[in-house]
Amino acid sequence: MNNFEYLQATRYLDHDHESVQAYARQVCAGASTTRERAIALYYAVRDDIRYDPYACTLNADSLRASQVLAQERSYCVGKAVLLAAVGRAAGIPTRLGFADVCNHFSSPQLTQLMGTNIFYYHGYADFFLEGRWIKLTPAFNRELCEKMKSPALEFDGEHDAIFQEISSGQSQLRMEYLRYHEPMSDLDPDLIFTEYARRYPKLIAALG
Repeated sequence: MNNFEYLQATRYLDHDHESVQAYARQVCAGASTTRERAIALYYAVRDDIRYDPYACTLNADSLRASQVLAQERSYCVGKAVLLAAVGRAAGIPTRLGFADVCNHFSSPQLTQLMGTNIFYYHGYADFFLEGRWIKLTPAFNRELCEKMKSPALEFDGEHDAIFQEISSGQSQLRMEYLRYHEPMSDLDPDLIFTEYARRYPKLIAALG
C-alpha cells in the first residue's frame, strides 16, 4: 500500500501545526517502537482531551486537530481527528473511520436532544500498524468512565479498541456498531453536518 496519502498534513489533520508537532513529540518521548508510539498517543488523546458531546458545533474549524488540542475538549469526531493527526506527526499512516453506533453511554438529556441514542458518523481513527489497519476510539476519557462506573477502553497496540463497555445495573453493555462508512484521509465536514441535519433536527436547531 502507498502510505503517502495517509501521512500528509491536511486542512483538518494539521499535524504541521507547531502545537500538534510539539504534543506528539512530548507524548512519544521514550517510545522506541511504532507500536509504543501508537499506544502512547492513544492514551494521551483519550485522557488529555475531555469528551464533551455538547462541544459539537457547526463550525468546521473547531474540528481541526490544532483547535481540538487547544480547546482540550471535543466529541468523538474531534478526538479522532486529533489522534489521526498526531499519529501522522509520529510517522504512522492514519485515516479517519466513521460508523453509525448505538451509544449506551448517552445521557437521557442528550438522547432527548438528539431524538435517539444512535450516533451517526461516530468518529474513530485507523492506524496502519504491522501491515493492517487497526481501529481506535479515543472518545471517552478515563475520568468520564470512572464517573459512569465503566471501564475505560484499553489499547494493546495489536487489536481494535472500539467496543466501549458501559455498566448498566448488573449488566455490562457494549457500544454497538451498526454500519461502517468509507474511511477518509481528511475530514469532510459538509458530509457529516448534512447527515447531522437530517438525523438530528432538534439538535441542529439548538446549535443555531
